[in-house]
Amino acid sequence: MSAQSLSRRAVLRGLGVSLALPWLEAMGPFTAWAEDKPKTSAAPNRMAFVYVPNGKNMADWTPTKEGADFELPAILEPLKDVKGEFSILTGLTADKARSYGDGGGDHARALAAFLTGAHPRKTDGTDIRLGISADQVAAARMAGDMRLASLEIGCDKSSMAGDCDSGYSCVYSSNMSWKSATQPNPKEVNPKLVYERMFTTGNDGQRALEGARRKSLLDLVGQDVKDLSGKLGSVDKRKLEEYVSSVRDIEVRMDRAAKLPPVKPPEDYPKPTGIPESYEEHLRLMSDMMVLAFQTDVTRVCTYMFANEGSNRAYSMINIKEGHHELSHHGRSPEKMAKIRDINKFHTTQLAYLLKKLKSIKEGDGTLLDHCMIAYGSGNSDGDRHNHDDLPVLLAGGGCGTIKQGRHLKYAKNTPINNLWQSMLGRMKIDLDKFGDSTGQLANLAG
Repeated sequence: MSAQSLSRRAVLRGLGVSLALPWLEAMGPFTAWAEDKPKTSAAPNRMAFVYVPNGKNMADWTPTKEGADFELPAILEPLKDVKGEFSILTGLTADKARSYGDGGGDHARALAAFLTGAHPRKTDGTDIRLGISADQVAAARMAGDMRLASLEIGCDKSSMAGDCDSGYSCVYSSNMSWKSATQPNPKEVNPKLVYERMFTTGNDGQRALEGARRKSLLDLVGQDVKDLSGKLGSVDKRKLEEYVSSVRDIEVRMDRAAKLPPVKPPEDYPKPTGIPESYEEHLRLMSDMMVLAFQTDVTRVCTYMFANEGSNRAYSMINIKEGHHELSHHGRSPEKMAKIRDINKFHTTQLAYLLKKLKSIKEGDGTLLDHCMIAYGSGNSDGDRHNHDDLPVLLAGGGCGTIKQGRHLKYAKNTPINNLWQSMLGRMKIDLDKFGDSTGQLANLAG
């Protein structure tokens, strides 16, 4: 394989595993997809949907000014270094998350309707029914071209049975991605298993999985790394070294996380949901998995849930011992609202980590973030009111030159959030007349 003929699909191979490569100069020109750009080898567009539960403290989320001249409210302060890379979209609504006569269950409906624009059938049995989600519309179109049609990840396990919210199945409050009206896509919460899924291949896959648990995947493809490095120019050699170093860092962190002993709380400390001491690292490792999947073009579609809807996780790492869901029912208590603000701010700190990571990776004439669309938000607005209008929604990334960022865009009341998903799908070259309850693409995203 000569440097001049290096394929964009070139991979490093070992026993039952393949490690996809990032873009290298030896693969030829790689320029952004935009009307004023040459199309010799267009950078692919990627889309990700990042979900956080229980709504927001909206007063500390929503900018007071529209347009580019807006100040970051408290919850958005962690994003100050990437302010020009995202926009806040207000006025969007998940209408199908409303009760429609079904009574309680706003948490289940919030997540169920968020990406589907469909109203879930109220059941805690097996007769679930919803609709296809936006990510799976995209995944279906590129299933034959990608190693993984889509990637579903998170930090709380998916539940496939039981009553989690006023008669709604736990399926609805723990699964964001739906392949069909009756088929949710459960998410993977173990970064090591995500890593192995991305890079294990062929009939030797099972054997490689066992070996990979004892040996680095980079070690398995080590000879290919050496052989390729000898054929690359100095710039590509440096890129390959940086990429290998980044992958090695992920492996080391996963091994370290697996070996750490559990942390015991004080005897009088309320038992949290999960292990709060490791939650931040868990979030960041899963973010790294998504970045790696996009960087290597393993997939171009991802859903990522920071936590299940209705999560009552405690946040001891920021000195909050009460559960998130419990606090979201604040009854306008200033003390509780301040704690919700701090939890929301913790989440945007993790989002900032993800966006900075994407921005740090050079790709063609831009960065990986330039060639992504990252939608971040919740299907609830004010967690105390359980309202589904004026949702907290942030859109980051350049969409391959098709989105102008760094703005606060205010849309008409009850504008369907599915208009945003239809707009993102259009930028993935999937043109739909309608998706869910959409009424058309969002205006003004391009400027």
